[in-house]
Amino acid sequence: MSETDISQPDIPGAPEVVTLGCRLNTFESEAMKAHARAAGHEGLIIVNTCAVTAEAVRQARQTIRRLKRENPAKQIVVTGCAAQTEPETFAEMDEVTQVIGNDAKLKAETWTDLVRPNAFGIEASERVIVNDIMSVKETAGHLIDGLEGRARAFVQVQNGCDHRCTFCIIPFGRGNSRSVPMGEVVDQIRRLVARGYHEVVLTGVDLTSYGADLPGTPILGQLTKAILDHVPELSRLRISSIDSIEADDTLVRLLMEEPRLMPHLHLSLQAGDNLTLKRMKRRHTREQAIDFCASLRRARPDFVFGADIIAGFPTETEEMFENSLRMVEEAGLTFLHVFPYSPRKGTPAARMPQVAKPLIKERAARLRAAGEAMLARHLTSRVGFVGTVLIERESMGRLDDFTPVHITGGVPGSLARVTITGHDGQRLLGTLG
Repeated sequence: MSETDISQPDIPGAPEVVTLGCRLNTFESEAMKAHARAAGHEGLIIVNTCAVTAEAVRQARQTIRRLKRENPAKQIVVTGCAAQTEPETFAEMDEVTQVIGNDAKLKAETWTDLVRPNAFGIEASERVIVNDIMSVKETAGHLIDGLEGRARAFVQVQNGCDHRCTFCIIPFGRGNSRSVPMGEVVDQIRRLVARGYHEVVLTGVDLTSYGADLPGTPILGQLTKAILDHVPELSRLRISSIDSIEADDTLVRLLMEEPRLMPHLHLSLQAGDNLTLKRMKRRHTREQAIDFCASLRRARPDFVFGADIIAGFPTETEEMFENSLRMVEEAGLTFLHVFPYSPRKGTPAARMPQVAKPLIKERAARLRAAGEAMLARHLTSRVGFVGTVLIERESMGRLDDFTPVHITGGVPGSLARVTITGHDGQRLLGTLG
């Protein structure tokens, strides 16, 4: 999971949506925007929050205050995981008009019944619309025609999580795992391709748990194969973050053999020390994670991995941290997301012996430096490569392994051949043709 701030394009008749957090939030923001626009909420600002760390919640509050300063006449509705897990935090902010939970935010009737812009004086009981997320049993396929201003489309196929990692607050923001039926997913992707999308990304909170709640208990590999088989006109299919230990055999085989399935995965690893992983209540060992990356690279040498790593998890010694640091090299992690540990109220890890904050900060910096070195090595290895990029905007595209490429003259949303001529330490440099 990443912590980002993405303001959706401001077009006539559309509310402004600011997205903080993961790719699933990006998709859900588009669905909310469609509902809010249909309900006539042109003058609304929607902030879709993240709760993955305490810092993410702090950033959400900071963003809300900034938005109100810049738009004093507009109403602000706060939703997302942080709104679900601590609605009182946002309900107490003078800048906030309403707080909407994760389940309610995706229902058209929520936005139809929402207070109208400039209709102030809301009763306190109406300011918070947050249900018991654990009571939600289904995830609907939120049909949208595309993502405005984006070259690739994100399709939500799963939501929630049945696991209870000791550091994680997300299940309390998203609820238990639930899946979208395969037929609905295939139909939605077919519609997106018909609208010109060349690349689709499957998103979810815990993608590898896909299908356990559906009739016949299909698995993620089956869904992936169905998409590739039944939407042959789709050029590129991408899997977002997964739990490698739960990747089924069909999915692994497709990742090894199917050229339309992109050679890039973001792995939910969290640590590279076995005792830390056990205390996190993770389900893999460091050896299993390293073997997973190596096996995919043997089949497809161009495979690139990203990963989430937590620095300074409670009880982490220097030796335990060094194991995580070494795994960046041993697993070959190119795109690293480093999260300094922060205790989340209500989680078991918050009651464990804590690592000192200065030490957490120092370890996070060392992990980031290791990630930067791996990225630089990867970029250097790609110089001279000729391949295909999906052009996201005129000056930037991405290779199939998700490496960013700076180019000029591209047509956003198109696929184009590119020759890699160099890099600047953060991205590749390329020329079209």
